[in-house]
Amino acid sequence: MADRSTEARPAGRKDARRNYERLLKAARAAFAEHGVGASLNDIARTAGVGNVTLYRHFPTRQALLEALLGESLRGLRTHSDELLASPMADEALTTWLAAAVEHAMAYRGLVDALVDSLADPESDLHATCQAIKAGGAQLLARAQRAGTVRPDLNASALFSLIASVAWASERAPEHYGQLLAVMLDGLRPRKGGQNT
Repeated sequence: MADRSTEARPAGRKDARRNYERLLKAARAAFAEHGVGASLNDIARTAGVGNVTLYRHFPTRQALLEALLGESLRGLRTHSDELLASPMADEALTTWLAAAVEHAMAYRGLVDALVDSLADPESDLHATCQAIKAGGAQLLARAQRAGTVRPDLNASALFSLIASVAWASERAPEHYGQLLAVMLDGLRPRKGGQNT
C-alpha cells in the first residue's frame, strides 16, 4: 500500500509554488496601480489565498519586494560590474546612475522602501541594497580617480542624490530628464578650483 503522506508532498509543493506565483502576480499588479503601500490583504484576496498563506511566503512587505524585485535589483549590481570594464569611467557612472534612478521609480513609494532597507540590517532587502550601493561606490571611485567626478562626493551622498531625483521624478515625471541632468552636472569637478 502506498504511503499517502509521501504522495501528498509533491502536490503540496506544487500548490505552494502556484500560490507563490499567484501572489507575485497580484503584488505586481497592486504595486503598479497603488504603489508599494498597497494592501497586503487585498493582494492575498486577489491571488485567491488567505493571509496566512501570504505571510508564510512573505513574512514582511520587504520580503515580498525582494521576491518581486530581487532579480532586477541584482541585475543593477551586475550592470555596475559590467560597466567597470568600460574604458570611459564618466560614461559608465552616468549610465549606471540613470538606470538606478529609473529602477527606483518602478513603483510609487519604492524609493522610500529602498532607502529604509538600506538603513535597516534586519530588512529582507538590506543585503541586495548594500550590494547595489557597493557597485555604485566602485563606479564613483573609478570616475573620481579619472578626475571626471568631484572628489568630495561619497557613496552615501550619491545614493541620497539618486533617491532625491527618483522621489521628485515620481511626483513630477515631466521633470525627470531635467532633474537627472542637473544631478549629473553637479557631479562634475568645478573648473578652475577645488570642490568643497
